[in-house]
Amino acid sequence: MAETTLPASADSERAKAPLLSLRGLSKSYGQIRANQAIDLDVADHSIHAILGENGAGKSTLMKLIYGVETPDEGTVTWRGEPIRLASPAEARRQGIGMVFQHFSLFETLTVVENISLVVPGKKSDLVERVRSLGRDFGLEVDPLAHVHALSVGERQRVEIIRCLMTDPKLIILDEPTSVLPPQSVEKLFETLKRLRDRGVSILFISHKLEEIRAICDRATILRGGKVTGHVDPREHDAHDLARMMIGRDMPEIKAPTVVATGEKRLELIGLDYEPDDPFAVPLKRVTLEVKAGEILGLAGISGNGQAELSSIISGETRLGREAKDRIFMMGEDVGRLDAAARRRLGFAFVPEDRLGRGAVPELSLTLNGLLTAHPLGLLKHGLIDHTGAKTFAETCIRDFDVRTPGPDAEAGALSGGNLQKFIVGREIMLGPKLLFVAQPTWGVDIGAAMAIRQRLIALRNAGMAILVISEEIEELFEICDRIQVLNAGTLSPSLVTSETRVEDVGRFMIGADAATHTENPAAGKLSA
Repeated sequence: MAETTLPASADSERAKAPLLSLRGLSKSYGQIRANQAIDLDVADHSIHAILGENGAGKSTLMKLIYGVETPDEGTVTWRGEPIRLASPAEARRQGIGMVFQHFSLFETLTVVENISLVVPGKKSDLVERVRSLGRDFGLEVDPLAHVHALSVGERQRVEIIRCLMTDPKLIILDEPTSVLPPQSVEKLFETLKRLRDRGVSILFISHKLEEIRAICDRATILRGGKVTGHVDPREHDAHDLARMMIGRDMPEIKAPTVVATGEKRLELIGLDYEPDDPFAVPLKRVTLEVKAGEILGLAGISGNGQAELSSIISGETRLGREAKDRIFMMGEDVGRLDAAARRRLGFAFVPEDRLGRGAVPELSLTLNGLLTAHPLGLLKHGLIDHTGAKTFAETCIRDFDVRTPGPDAEAGALSGGNLQKFIVGREIMLGPKLLFVAQPTWGVDIGAAMAIRQRLIALRNAGMAILVISEEIEELFEICDRIQVLNAGTLSPSLVTSETRVEDVGRFMIGADAATHTENPAAGKLSA
């Protein structure tokens, strides 16, 4: 009988403890307090969401858990035992894996070579595991392809696969579905639920509130670096969660007003492109047009030619004689013009890769603004107008609600969503005739995403021609007048958005032909 009165053993106490516990975790960068006294418990067999606006402290918190950063204050316990995570390698040894929003891959190495830096094993075995996981999880990628030849979506798949191959007990997923097509999102969720049921817990960061309601058991809400609540997301609708997250009611997107479209601002006529890179996607007979006063959306699963088409339209890839009479901007043949010459005609571009192509991480926001805004009088007699450049950056920060200490902050120090808002704002402030935006709201919180979409609609209503590439089908249906789908380097016919269903676009995404579409009387109509 005496034994029954003894305290529970340490092993029993550890078995009852949460998988991960944070108490009073804080982290500051100079005057910026990114995290303040964070308390968080992640249970075994759970999928736990972290909700918050861009700049709320989500990414910093995940870096603390994964050992990328060291907390200034507070404690971390793992299965009831205090631990100090001094590096990602130590976190992985404990059983913590992470998929970052900004990828950590070496571009000059192949997929399997990148994975081998973290996962031991023979190359042939790793290649087969990559292919097997790709088939099982809907994350197909060529293990022998070089990373520099992959699209953003394909790089995301590599990150997820690499994390799964370390056999983690806790997976941190930062915006894992932001570059996945709807078909793969559902399959990924099924996989995450299977992992949860097998004992793997998941910390899930997403701005897609319906996803969180569909898959997460618990949610912790951050605002201004502090925890403002813990909820069961299944007991709240998306509007409630958004209100808790941003502290105010959500703005509503006003549908585009009907305007008479004007002159053609962009036209591609039967464009063919055979890239030198064997891993790139050839383009076949691509034809599209965008007129003043309309938004054309390009849908498609990542890796079907979006990167190649973007590079050709932006002028980063310049074609030879075969480009003559194939690419027109503002009525001029631009096939052999470089990016700067196209911009002088009134073209502006927001690339999908915001770090590297959209901004220079080590430069300040002021200098990053100068990269494309210098024609606005910010260079005088070959000298930089520093006052004007700083004013431009300050205006962009204010008008587009960029959460940053100021224009002198380095671009790489901003959260992904805030950097995206700055780049989108910078290009809009140029007042272009033709605006091309790739993945406009990738990694942006719901409030900022709605603000960006509404701004694009307002510009369209004012007569701007806008081309949008997005893997968010809902986004395209909210803002676009017409949609075309890119599949295996081939562009579908133009679909009038108001007369088209999501399922119709989905069929083109997986390679259905136009005949199937037009034979269905309920399907969307093809535009003239």
